[in-house]
Amino acid sequence: MKKRLEMLEQLQEIDYLIDNLKTARSGLTGEMGGIEQALIDARQELAALESRVVQIEQEKAELEASQAVEQENIRRSETNMKEIKTNKEYQAVGREIAAARKQAAEIEEQTLQKIGLIDELTTGIAALKDTLAELEQNTSQRRDEKQAEIDKIQQDIDEDEARREAITKELPASLVKRYNALRGQRRGQAVAIARDGYCLGCNMNLPPQLYNSLFKGDELISCPHCQRVLILKQQQSQ
Repeated sequence: MKKRLEMLEQLQEIDYLIDNLKTARSGLTGEMGGIEQALIDARQELAALESRVVQIEQEKAELEASQAVEQENIRRSETNMKEIKTNKEYQAVGREIAAARKQAAEIEEQTLQKIGLIDELTTGIAALKDTLAELEQNTSQRRDEKQAEIDKIQQDIDEDEARREAITKELPASLVKRYNALRGQRRGQAVAIARDGYCLGCNMNLPPQLYNSLFKGDELISCPHCQRVLILKQQQSQ
């Protein structure tokens, strides 16, 4: 029975190691996801800027087309003025020309704004492309580094799980089942140290008769409070 208790204690130590390794692996996997997401975000930002430039280019082309129409209207009206004979008609055409020129000026101003915005966005795109190229290179390097760490952790997990399997094969299946159930119920701790009359798993006082039975070491004894399997560990004298 003493050997089984020792094996249970070893099993718990291995499970602690595996749990910690899996937590570390999960953290690294999350970091890899963050690295990839940063690259995705940068690419999406670049695509959005390029799409915005295309949109503004279209708006600029529409303004230029409208400008051409207004200029043609002005030219036609100025030609027509030469054939006008009444002052009233002359003034009416003059107002049309003035309105068209005002509209043309407003369109030109809007066109210049579009050109300025396109130049600004184009500069931003060029800078972002440089940043993206550097990010892609760094991402590849960091991804490889993280993957190497993950692979090393996985190797350690595989080794510990092999050790775990070797131990569980030597224990009765019913005991392994009980141990696994306790781990699930007690936040990963199925085995607890008993010392000075206390269960260190739940810090509760153990019944004296039960505690004394631990000294015999001829049976598996569970804490009546938390049900963890108890292993006697006396305080070593100084």
